[in-house]
Amino acid sequence: MAQNESAVEAFRRVTAAAMRAIAHKTELNVTFAPGQHGLAGNEARLPLPARDLPKTEVAQVRGEADAIALKLRLHNAETHRREAPRTEMGRQIFDAVEQARVEAVGSRHMSGVTDNLAAALDEHCRQRGYARVTEREQAPLSEVLRLLAREAMTGQAVPKAAKRIVDLWKPVLGDKVLGDLTRMADAADDQRAYAKATRQMLSDLDVDLGPEDAQPEDSEENDQDDQNDDTDQTKGEGGEQQKSEAAAMETEAGDRGQDDAEAQETETSSDEMADAEEEAPGRPGRPPQSDLSNRSNEPTYKAYCTDYDEIVEAADLCDPDELGRLRQLLDQQLQHLQAVVGKLANRLQRRLMAQQSRSWEFDLEEGLLDSAKLSRVVVNPVLPLSYKREKDMEFRDTVVSLLIDNSGSMRGRPITVAAMSADILARTLERCGVKVEVLGFTTRMWKGGQSRERWLAGGKPANPGRLNDLRHIIYKSADAPWRRARKSLGLMLREGILKENIDGEALLWAHERLLARPEQRRILMVISDGAPVDDSTLSVNPGNYLERHLREVIDWIETRSPVELVAIGIGHDVTRYYRRAVTIVDAEQLGGTMMEKLAELFDEAQAQPKNQRGRTRRTALH
Repeated sequence: MAQNESAVEAFRRVTAAAMRAIAHKTELNVTFAPGQHGLAGNEARLPLPARDLPKTEVAQVRGEADAIALKLRLHNAETHRREAPRTEMGRQIFDAVEQARVEAVGSRHMSGVTDNLAAALDEHCRQRGYARVTEREQAPLSEVLRLLAREAMTGQAVPKAAKRIVDLWKPVLGDKVLGDLTRMADAADDQRAYAKATRQMLSDLDVDLGPEDAQPEDSEENDQDDQNDDTDQTKGEGGEQQKSEAAAMETEAGDRGQDDAEAQETETSSDEMADAEEEAPGRPGRPPQSDLSNRSNEPTYKAYCTDYDEIVEAADLCDPDELGRLRQLLDQQLQHLQAVVGKLANRLQRRLMAQQSRSWEFDLEEGLLDSAKLSRVVVNPVLPLSYKREKDMEFRDTVVSLLIDNSGSMRGRPITVAAMSADILARTLERCGVKVEVLGFTTRMWKGGQSRERWLAGGKPANPGRLNDLRHIIYKSADAPWRRARKSLGLMLREGILKENIDGEALLWAHERLLARPEQRRILMVISDGAPVDDSTLSVNPGNYLERHLREVIDWIETRSPVELVAIGIGHDVTRYYRRAVTIVDAEQLGGTMMEKLAELFDEAQAQPKNQRGRTRRTALH
């Protein structure tokens, strides 16, 4: 350890050096940040260990580092790209078992990393709550196959935290799939042969590989390229694929943009209109279809099945100990933003309190004598309209609903800043007598859940509508004080919560909650980073299915509802959807932007009738 170097700094230095040595990449840049890990370009990001460096956390961080380094060393991105399926579900499984391969091969040749990888995998499974899964549909098939592939290649047992999901799936996989896993294990040292065996396993699972899955295997050029790729991979020299790997990780970190593009490419037309299913009581709400504009040549928006949608309290998704740990992590992050956003919060509080200050009524026939008109009284004591009376300025009861996008593309800094801003906003408005509600929206599963399973069992009818199970989260209800809900806000930082986003139905759900409130003024603020994306829905419906519904819902709220709607886009232009909207580039701007937009909304001098508000304010906010 260098002189004056702390234990944490020495750990970071040694871990970064070990990563570069394993990956054979001396130029690899390694950074540490809370809750973030992965590879983006030439930068590897690892979780931030605690200052006292507990053994469990040290092993987990080293496991994350070893997993990234082994992928750089043993994985050829070009071979992976050529062999990968063209469907999301197929790619998800393909990527998961490939990660299992590089970790297994690395463990075989570098035994020192075995324990670290096992610790990281155990934490990965624990954070996603696999030990609490009770139904097979709640267990991601890609994760199960990754664990089974690891077991077949290394002989290591499945982590205790994930044993339940493996036990749920294993009886239905069949001997053919288990035999495929054995063949994959035999080919682990040859990436191309392993990929071929993986595709065979996907076929045996009846997973669609996509229309473009055929590869020209008889092409001499491709065979030569594959041979070179495999030779490089066997020697452990992965430097040639750096650019390809960077592109792959950027895709993983920002899959929203890719999914948006694919949704546009897969857009189709339909001449049939499906009947909308009636909304089940207590489910995320949808207005009557007659209230939403609909084009005659496009299918009416509907959900194939709402039986598996859920509205859940944040505390029910996490055990109290973990919730306390996540809240502690959020408090650590708040220390860095408190000074900047705190000033803006105080400014908002002063503006709100000023609107509740007292004022005077003048030119009255009775009351207190107006000293400014004393001369009139002296000249003519019987002159009327010389008095004044103190009155309380009208301040309408207000409730603010903060609806936060909990999709996977918000992972990292955006969701952290959103959680911090929601926390500060709740405290500030509570001091001002304004009630605030914090909500989140996502889905229960990636790439479809039980709704999709029912659709598959029903024979895959055309134009099925939404094919994923909604999860709408209540982090803080409007009537709950901040001190009781403060721990729940930390749930946004939990791994595994952020999945896909269906914005239109989330907006309707939050809107209906506001309509049920007794306050005179209702404000809905949406924080999102792009268009709605759900691969299971978009793969079997028109490509603009979710986006069109979102536009219809926004138009319906802005033109027919008493709720005032404002949106903040993080890194994506949401002004093309919302009349009253602003786009920020850096997530650090979120706290200040929220305060400024609310300050404008609370400025009663700017309040206008709803039919005039949209056009005038759109220019002001853009």
